[in-house]
Amino acid sequence: MRDDRVQEGNVGLWSDTTTRWTDWLRTTVGIREDVFAGHVFSDTPQNSGSAQASMASPKAGLVLGPWYKTEFYANAGYGLHSNDIRGATITVDPNDKVTPLDRVPLLVRSRGAELGVRTKPIEGLTSSLAVFVLDFDSELLFVGDAGTTEPSRPSRRVGVEWTNQYKPLPWMTVDLDVAHTHARFTDFDPAGARIPGAPVWVASGAVTLGGDTGWFGALKARYFGPRPLIEDDSVRSRSSLIFNARAGYNFDNGVRVQLDVLNLFNTQTNQIEYYYLSRLPGEPIEGVADRHVHPAEPLAVRLTVAARF
Repeated sequence: MRDDRVQEGNVGLWSDTTTRWTDWLRTTVGIREDVFAGHVFSDTPQNSGSAQASMASPKAGLVLGPWYKTEFYANAGYGLHSNDIRGATITVDPNDKVTPLDRVPLLVRSRGAELGVRTKPIEGLTSSLAVFVLDFDSELLFVGDAGTTEPSRPSRRVGVEWTNQYKPLPWMTVDLDVAHTHARFTDFDPAGARIPGAPVWVASGAVTLGGDTGWFGALKARYFGPRPLIEDDSVRSRSSLIFNARAGYNFDNGVRVQLDVLNLFNTQTNQIEYYYLSRLPGEPIEGVADRHVHPAEPLAVRLTVAARF
């Protein structure tokens, strides 16, 4: 339906200042300026063109402590996400090249805040627990027919995140991160309030062994919980849990030999799942709503040999 070539770039400039008011109070304030610009070369000339946008994002943070190896923190600020630049230059529907379409902003504002506690209860362990809220002026959703994303409704995510790093030995590190998020559209629509593709539970863990030289290895896991595929939550994705392993040797002369085993247990799951109308031969002309998936890659082995000079 369309064939586009895109040239796009962005530059970010930031500045921040940290002030230690007392031995138990410090603050950080900063600002970031992002500039995005690019050009679209489309097979539909009306949809070709240039787009540029900039946005400033002020941020601030407060830390209290430490007391008994524990500190409390609060952060708040503005951010952004970028939209597909083709939506910022489009003028007509690429299907019929006649129907006029509204352009979308290249950058979308976000606002977020978090409250947390960070502690070192035992030697070698750093653990943090934070509650957060994140608002977007519009959410990005996948559009099957176009094979791209488009801006949707405003949204809010409220959640809690638990992060841990434990170093029981100088050559061993254990990481565990878990997050639970309540994600909803914030405006009313009879279609529903769930955000397609937004998982409730996300977790990752890793055990890493080795130092700068000699043998090293790692075992890593990543978990995505079930997530809604449409706004009324009547269709949900499968969960996925995938393990990857790594082993290798760092030589003193800067040469590294590394063996990676991806999808270690050959898990049969999907990396991506969408739900939208499509049509196979023999199906009704109006299409059939169904799942569209990208299966997880099967078990694979990768050998890397690298050298540093």
